[in-house]
Amino acid sequence: MDKRKADKNTKFLSIWLLLAGFVVLAVLVFVLCLISDQKLPGFVGRELTEAERESVIERNSSLVDYVFLSPNADFPREDEIKKITIHHMAGDLGLEELGEAFGERDRRASANYAIDGAGRIALYVEESNRAWTSSNEENDNQAVTIEVANDEIGGDWHVGSAAYGTLIDLCEDICRRNGIEELVYTGDADGNLTIHKMFKEDTECPGPYLENKMEEIAVKVNERLRK
Repeated sequence: MDKRKADKNTKFLSIWLLLAGFVVLAVLVFVLCLISDQKLPGFVGRELTEAERESVIERNSSLVDYVFLSPNADFPREDEIKKITIHHMAGDLGLEELGEAFGERDRRASANYAIDGAGRIALYVEESNRAWTSSNEENDNQAVTIEVANDEIGGDWHVGSAAYGTLIDLCEDICRRNGIEELVYTGDADGNLTIHKMFKEDTECPGPYLENKMEEIAVKVNERLRK
C-alpha cells in the first residue's frame, strides 16, 4: 500500500471515529436527560387535574390562585424554612406567562410564589422544595421566595396596592405555617426577611420601592402574628 492510500485510509478512519464519538456523546446526553426527568416529581411541568391542584395547594398556601410547578428546583430543599426572600418581576407579567418562563429547563430560574398586579398568587415551586431564585443556594434552601409584579418599569420599580397588600397576606401565611414567630429585616443577609440584591451584586432587585418597604413589611406581618 503506497503512502498516499495509507493517508487516505487514516483520514477516513479518523472521520468515522469522530462521528462515532459524537453519536456516543449524544446518546449519553439523551440518557442523562431521561434520568433527570425521571427524578422529577409527578406533578412537575404539566397541567394538573383539579384534584391534583387541590392536593398541592393543601400542602402550601391556601391563598394560591394558580398552580404550575416548575422543573427548575431542587427536590426537596436541604434545610428547614427559616426566611422569606422578596424579589420583583421587573414588569407586570401574568401568572400564566411567568409559569411558562419558569417551565423552560434551560432558563434555570424559578420562585416558590409570585404575585401579579391584581394581587393574585401563583405557586411555582412547592415550599418543601428549593426554588432557584436568589443566586444563592444556602439562602434559597432556607427561604420561601416571592416574585412581585411592578406597575412601573424602571425608576423606583413601584408596586401597586393590590400586589403589596397580598404580599403582606402571603408573608403572614408563610410565617404561621412554618413556625416563623417574627420577621426581622436587618438590611443585610443576617435577617430572616431578605431581598435578592443581598446575594447578587449586579441586580437592584426588588427595586427601591420594595426595598424601602422591607421594615414596614416586617412590622405589619409581626403585628398580625402577635394577634
